[in-house]
Amino acid sequence: MNLAERSAPRLTSLSHGGGCGCKIAPGVLADLLRESLPARHAALLVGREGADDAAVYRLDDDKAIVATTDFFMPIVDDPFDFGRIAATNALSDVYAMGGTPILALALVAMPVAQLAPETIRAILKGGEAACAAAGIPVAGGHSIDSVEPIYGLAALGLVHPARVLRNAGARAGDVLVLGKPLGVGVYAAALKKDALDAAGYAELIATTTRLNAVGTALAALDGVHAMTDVTGFGLLGHLLEVCRASGVAARIGMRRLPLLAQARTLAAAGFVTGASARNWASYGSEVDVGDAVDAATRALLCDPQTSGGLLVACAPEAAGEVLGCFARAGFGDAAVIGECAAGAPRVIAA
Repeated sequence: MNLAERSAPRLTSLSHGGGCGCKIAPGVLADLLRESLPARHAALLVGREGADDAAVYRLDDDKAIVATTDFFMPIVDDPFDFGRIAATNALSDVYAMGGTPILALALVAMPVAQLAPETIRAILKGGEAACAAAGIPVAGGHSIDSVEPIYGLAALGLVHPARVLRNAGARAGDVLVLGKPLGVGVYAAALKKDALDAAGYAELIATTTRLNAVGTALAALDGVHAMTDVTGFGLLGHLLEVCRASGVAARIGMRRLPLLAQARTLAAAGFVTGASARNWASYGSEVDVGDAVDAATRALLCDPQTSGGLLVACAPEAAGEVLGCFARAGFGDAAVIGECAAGAPRVIAA
């Protein structure tokens, strides 16, 4: 029997995790990096010291390179959709720094003895489609034979050195705006157990393949002080990174949070990822939750978002302009979810 004749396994059945839920838990990662030396170079504007989304290297007074890489195991079974999601997620890191992508390299690790060539080709085509939507080429890459399917990109972009947006810079009094609804990890958990209906799947694909290209326009607004994207560490984890880097506290309102339509119902039914619990174990001591935050709601706050939304800290008077920017770019769920306050880095969710 040749590869083409072999029954195709579900992509999600070949991996122990999926999407950004594959990320090493933040507490474990911090321990692993504890003895790593900071990257220092005169032209390096952003390195790994602040848990930012990408590195930024100054080329001259007008240009800096934004460099990032992101890859993971399948979050869905359709190979073309998997490729699109993984590529969209990787490009988000460039947009989160205020940059504009210019090219990408594919990172491909596939169990070639288990997947048919047409399946792997479809993954690659999905990634190429997402890059084409961003207006950039997939200019090369690297591939290996792997025990699990893994796909992603190394992406490069350009940004003006004065318009780099970091997760540092949030100020007391800033409002927090989230660009996409939460619940991707919950939907992925339900999909893996055949509990996500067609409408839910369409919603999942729509949000995870929407490019965060609005980040480039947001970086041009003077009232925007900090930005990141919400991915594997969940809303709480990435908001805490903003708080630590900026030296502020934050408060979010549970009734303000945009959610995927079935997210709360599915979370209450137990469709949550293991990453959600790992995330809470890593940073729960830095979060105060109100009595209204039950187990399902807490899971959504820690839910790993694959290709999640941009999280923006901006001056209150700029909030309308930021929301307008999101709306014009097709992000109808963007919402003000809270505010920053003076105090030790901490998040209050009530």
